[in-house]
Amino acid sequence: MATIYEVSKLAGVSLATVSRVLNKNTPVKEETRLKVLAAMEQLGYQPNSVAQSLASNRSNSIGIVVPELNGPFFGTLLSDIENQFRQAGKHVIIAAGHSDEKLEQESISFLQSRNCDALILHVEAVSDDYLVELMQKKVRFVLINRFVAPLYDRCITLNNQHGGYLATRHILEHGHTHIGYISGPMWKHDADQRYKGHVRALTEFGIEPSEQLVYEGDYHESSGAAGAQVLLQSNPSITALVCANDEMAAGAMTAAREAGRTLPDDLSIMGFDNVNFSHYTFPKLTTIDYPVGGMGEMAAQLILKCVYQQSVDTIQTVFEPRLVERDSIKNV
Repeated sequence: MATIYEVSKLAGVSLATVSRVLNKNTPVKEETRLKVLAAMEQLGYQPNSVAQSLASNRSNSIGIVVPELNGPFFGTLLSDIENQFRQAGKHVIIAAGHSDEKLEQESISFLQSRNCDALILHVEAVSDDYLVELMQKKVRFVLINRFVAPLYDRCITLNNQHGGYLATRHILEHGHTHIGYISGPMWKHDADQRYKGHVRALTEFGIEPSEQLVYEGDYHESSGAAGAQVLLQSNPSITALVCANDEMAAGAMTAAREAGRTLPDDLSIMGFDNVNFSHYTFPKLTTIDYPVGGMGEMAAQLILKCVYQQSVDTIQTVFEPRLVERDSIKNV
């Protein structure tokens, strides 16, 4: 196996120059860089990533923690983050926290043990105090979909309350007054904020919120189906369902049909997220766009700027949702 010494000799440059080309941490003349690369190719030299990490104090890897690895939402997030880092010559290591405090902490510790240069965290169960303590320990990380005041400059968030408001206001503007709501787990900040937006819209239209019209789901399709069954059975006058994400909306659509409702003639359904399957449902799902891919890209850009000192465009920390009108809402 070829060594860095052989590359240095064949290219006619110093070991330090070969190291600079490999680590990309110091500018090298283009002519010299091409010489080194040509020598590496001729010799079949493969850099030792562990040695590079020790020499440069950089692993060129970023750890990512998300609640789960399945489903269209986190697939989009992870894909767009990985794409940004790959273009910058970095790699990602992914762990799942499953919205459990102990598992989230274990995932973060695992990624730290792998000498990741920084972390991107979509975590829900660990406390704000834990995250502040991470910052105080000089761990470099960015939070997605969560705002912690002492960490304001490393939080990439969505205005979830406004999204919840837009969803219900759109239903109300179509004349619906008997509206059921299927929420996410209310202990989660985004679910709580979306519900508060729902309540704000109802109040604005002079409708008193009722706990009898709310079902707490878990963001999965099965809980959307269960929520629709419960709400439609106990409140048959409901003409619209607002769901706190598209997966639950898809489940609600199935349950509504099984209950004999015609969509959207007998029941209008609203989603949230605008995941890739939302325009393949029948009817096509009206929803709230959550720009999760753009937020992931922004988190990556923030790390490239702050950790790797790369020049990036302006960093956007707060994203706004928008209504996506399709076919699942009808006037009453």
